Amino acid sequence: MHRPELSIEFFPPQTPEGEEKLRATRTALAALKPTFFSVTYGAGGSTRERTFSTVREIAADGFEAAPHLSCIGSTRAGIREILDDYASAGIRRIVALRGDLPSGVGDPGEFRYANELVEFIRTETGDRFRIEVAAYPEWHPQAKNPKDDLTAFRRKAEAGADSAITQYFYNFDAYLHFVDQVRAMGVEIPIVPGIMPIASFSKLARFSDACGAELPRWMRRKFEGYGDDADSIRAFGLDVVTSLCERLLAAGAPGLHFYSMNQAGLTTAICERLKLG
Repeated sequence: MHRPELSIEFFPPQTPEGEEKLRATRTALAALKPTFFSVTYGAGGSTRERTFSTVREIAADGFEAAPHLSCIGSTRAGIREILDDYASAGIRRIVALRGDLPSGVGDPGEFRYANELVEFIRTETGDRFRIEVAAYPEWHPQAKNPKDDLTAFRRKAEAGADSAITQYFYNFDAYLHFVDQVRAMGVEIPIVPGIMPIASFSKLARFSDACGAELPRWMRRKFEGYGDDADSIRAFGLDVVTSLCERLLAAGAPGLHFYSMNQAGLTTAICERLKLG
């Protein structure tokens, strides 16, 4: 039986203590044999050096690293320099995103949309990099309507994206519907579900409200019923996310991309339940 590909996302740590913690997390998660570890990139390149440092360390340890690269607020010269740095470091995969402007900055720079970044990477580097892009099964929060969002996704694929990673979601049907819609538009690139393990419901609720990921009412009510019972919240969250992953893989999802939040425990527990450990 074909083993689905796993990938795991980190954010660049801000302190020496955070760096040590991430090293321990990465060592633990390496046992899952992920295809790659990705590393996020702050708004307007605000974590550029920390992202690059984390990526270099992952690569030096013998793992494939996939830095995020957002283009909003950037110049072509600046992106070209970053691509040269990554190529020199042996990086072969990039997660290409539009990104957000830092607070208080009004100039969007020379790129407006992620498809322009994908096209630029292809023009500058050919097939040097495998390019991942974002997908939104429940629609991008800034999209005017679902049709516009689907069209934006198709532009990224047509510009040269190799595959896509979704925003996290808990609505299984939303993923299936999104895949059906883009396939009907002629887009055939793999669409890997993004998976968010649940450690704290209050934090998840705030984050989901901000990024537009729906938390189904039945989930909210169940979590709210546990109050401050952290053990019950963790156990229920593991059940919910494991069940979602099982259904996604049974439906043909090409892999799973875990938003680890720089923690190893929940991702490891889910993969063990899925017999992917």
